[in-house]
Amino acid sequence: MSRMLAEAREAPAAVARQLREDRDRWHAFGARLRAQPPTSLLTIARGSSDHAAHYAAYLIMARMGRLVTSMPMSLVTLYQSEIRSEGLASFAFSQSGQSPDLVGPTEFFRRRGAVTCAFVNDPDSPLARAAEWLFCLHAGQETSVAATKSFIAQLVAGARLAAAWQDDAALASALEQLPECLERACAADWSAAVAALADADRLFVIGRGLGLPVAMEAALKFKETCGIQAEAFSGAEVQHGPMRLIEEGYPLLVFAPARDAGGQPAAGGSQRAGPGRGVRDPELLPHGRSPRAGSRQRPRPAAAPEKSDAHQLSVERVRKHCGLHACVLVPSNSAPLFLSTVHLQ
Repeated sequence: MSRMLAEAREAPAAVARQLREDRDRWHAFGARLRAQPPTSLLTIARGSSDHAAHYAAYLIMARMGRLVTSMPMSLVTLYQSEIRSEGLASFAFSQSGQSPDLVGPTEFFRRRGAVTCAFVNDPDSPLARAAEWLFCLHAGQETSVAATKSFIAQLVAGARLAAAWQDDAALASALEQLPECLERACAADWSAAVAALADADRLFVIGRGLGLPVAMEAALKFKETCGIQAEAFSGAEVQHGPMRLIEEGYPLLVFAPARDAGGQPAAGGSQRAGPGRGVRDPELLPHGRSPRAGSRQRPRPAAAPEKSDAHQLSVERVRKHCGLHACVLVPSNSAPLFLSTVHLQ
């Protein structure tokens, strides 16, 4: 077993550990944000942590209607811009907490009276000391080059931020179920996707809404660990040009949340990625049911349409039940290969 896989499988325990800790501090931070709501919000992060920050920002914008900006750190570190900080809250995300690109802006904003918060795995790091509010990820030591459990822990921290700010007991209670969900994901059989991507040197990773930051992180992981030129796209944007690259055998990894940021079923209607060469609509299991986690059932292949150019890849077909579905689609002249669907409730 690789070090990366071993650490990824520690995610359920890491998340359970985080959820046990700092409850009073989270409650106090939520009360502070409600008592004196910030007028502007920004995130400070790089790499995998920036993807986690995108997830937190989307939750806040979708659930609370507050716009969140991703901080171009060079404004402070390179151009020394005098950014106005009245009513500002900054949220820094980091695994190590060592990067000067994060520490510098956090110190800058704190000196100017902004609310500064850091979500970091190392509580003794420079970033942890720079922020007024510190929330440790409690992911434990991570030695693999590619972040795994610490990235997942940052996603959880972003969700806890939304729950604490809204004082949302239902969301906080739902988060308590995450360790069990992650255990099921660890036990799922992912081997079918491995076989499909064994010879791949390029890949589209598609997501939308809360699924897009996950798609961005997956694309990064394929680049840094597999040497695959993986590019992440929103399901709404991929039709504006990128789908013209799709041809027979071009693999697509699709993350499709079945519920929106407020926990409601995703909006109906066709969510199509756009036309492609040789792409067929995938058919799921009989009666529209998708396989459960670890299921070895295979979807029924789609019947070949009369005119392939008239058919589009429908992301909506993988929006079933609740949770996040992941599937690999490989277009061919006969039908796409719907290799696996992992269902997390």
